Amino acid sequence: MPELSQETERGRPLLPFGPAEVTGPSMVPTLNHGDRLLVHYGARIRPGDVVVLRHPFQQDLLVVKRAAERREGGWWVLGDNAYAGGDSTDYGTVPAELVLGKVRARFRPRRTDQRSPLALVLWALSAVRPVLSDRSASRRLRAR
Repeated sequence: MPELSQETERGRPLLPFGPAEVTGPSMVPTLNHGDRLLVHYGARIRPGDVVVLRHPFQQDLLVVKRAAERREGGWWVLGDNAYAGGDSTDYGTVPAELVLGKVRARFRPRRTDQRSPLALVLWALSAVRPVLSDRSASRRLRAR
């Protein structure tokens, strides 16, 4: 679940881009606990995109999931980690107005045990990556 830093009282972002932080394992292996995200608020959502949304039953809770399919009434969202739960298989379709934005990039902070020069180089090469759409999300949906 991400933490958003820039929202107005009406729930609209002040800027089109903003940060968020991932907590929990629901998007492993795409996103890990502690990853920082660059979120594009108000971006056009397509099936396969990783999105930040408000939980349908607890709207003060923000969630990161993959938009698998557009359905009547909103988006069917899934976590990349099928064993973690907490997606549309639990709470159904998410209304489109609860989908806040699309995740454009992720930053993995350096772990404290990464001290060797090789570990630092490997971290630097993989720390910042774009978060790409996974068009196979709808195939995973049919497989469940």
